Amino acid sequence: MRYAYGISAALLLAGSVSALTGVGSAGAQVAANDSRAIKAAVPPAGAPMSFADLTEQLQPAVVNISTTQKVRVSNNPFAGTPFDGMFGNRGGGGGEQTRQAQSLGSGFIISADGYIVTNNHVVAPGNQNATIESITVIMPDRTEYVATLVGRDAASDIAVLKINAKKDLPFVKFGDSTGARVGDWVIAIGNPFGLGGTVTTGILSAIHRNTGQGGAYDRFLQTDASINRGNSGGPMFDLNGNVIGINNAIISPTGGNVGIGFAIPAEVAAPIVDILRKGEKIERGYLGVQISPLTEDLADSLGLEKNRGEFIQSVVPGEGAAKAGIQAGDVVVKVNGREVTPDQTLSYLVANLPVGTKVPIEILRNGKTVKLNATLGTRPSEEELATSSFDPDAEDAMGEDENGASADATAQALGLSVVDLTPTIARQIGVPATQEGVVVSTVNPNGDAAQKGIRRGFLITSVNRSAIKTSADLDKAIASAKQAKREAVLLQVKRGTRDARFIAVRLKDD
Repeated sequence: MRYAYGISAALLLAGSVSALTGVGSAGAQVAANDSRAIKAAVPPAGAPMSFADLTEQLQPAVVNISTTQKVRVSNNPFAGTPFDGMFGNRGGGGGEQTRQAQSLGSGFIISADGYIVTNNHVVAPGNQNATIESITVIMPDRTEYVATLVGRDAASDIAVLKINAKKDLPFVKFGDSTGARVGDWVIAIGNPFGLGGTVTTGILSAIHRNTGQGGAYDRFLQTDASINRGNSGGPMFDLNGNVIGINNAIISPTGGNVGIGFAIPAEVAAPIVDILRKGEKIERGYLGVQISPLTEDLADSLGLEKNRGEFIQSVVPGEGAAKAGIQAGDVVVKVNGREVTPDQTLSYLVANLPVGTKVPIEILRNGKTVKLNATLGTRPSEEELATSSFDPDAEDAMGEDENGASADATAQALGLSVVDLTPTIARQIGVPATQEGVVVSTVNPNGDAAQKGIRRGFLITSVNRSAIKTSADLDKAIASAKQAKREAVLLQVKRGTRDARFIAVRLKDD
């Protein structure tokens, strides 16, 4: 490691020398009367030589946030391992116990009476087996307060907390992120890796960055200011001391900062914070379509320009799009007079309009422009949208969470993961709405289940001849089989309208 760092330091020094040399030589090579020479704007008088004064004013309003969580775990620490049963306790011992876990993040005070903004994921349970026990806000002077969750919004990843302090608190205000420009200075303050009060600076690298994750709020400010784990929920300031973004995520192959961080723009965050602060529910417009980007291949097949508009894969019956006459195969190019582009997606435009709004929509159909009017419904929750977009024919790999574990650790024993059956998914996989069971969502191609023909979209209706209705039922059935020292389970599976059949699948050793 010392050797690696030494190389890095040498490269940085070399870069500095060459950069300084280049400045001098470039000036000598450009003729004074060459009209093609770019004349750079001179930095304005008063550009900061130091951020110390501004930081000193802002830091008192930035807080650390920690949560205590209760996590349900198996009684047997060797469950599912080669040591399972060695000490007379196999398959979890028939029960569970709870353990405590903690998470760390950042936030900032927005009012003298103690309202605080952070990310939803900072104060949300770490997984489906966890519950939040308490939220603690730690001030810069290390004073601690127990916080109350006022409201949260998973779609935008924003949450509002409240603490009761005996004195007026220092606070900061949201600024106008619509005026932000690439190259503007920004300051990030937060709690990376638990190191509270850490200040980093950089510039805005991009505005309205679409990261490709989809959803109504995939529209970020990108910065090269160092942002790491624990910075989530902290403020990004402009040089006027206004919050123009909420630090939210990074792109990193190593888990550490590589100069690509993202913040939720103030123009998006501020209205949501106002609603949550009042204790009201966030409602968003919903058109009722499944969409995909207009890629180069898709655009070529339709004879259209790429990156203009989005392709309609399917239309949800009974929603605004269906009632307006929008069809699968249409390309939506304009909503409410605004162009649909990769930086201004259909989801973003629609979700940020009030429910019940009647909006003009321009589409391309068979090469012709068609103008329609649609009345927006209420956007379902992110969980409902995730299940409604289930594609039984997609070849998805086994999902993993940020720690590298399977998204469904118990079902990983089968080499597959499942989701609960909803009426929407039932329609998509071709089974009656009254059907019971769970649907295979991902399959490990190297697992026994895949080798025996089980695919995404299969319905599992029973395990070892016992009917199951939910993913929790499947988890219990697997745990029971392990406790009974079985090496395989008998699944009854069904594909669409075909007759159900039984398949024995070996349990995978962890």
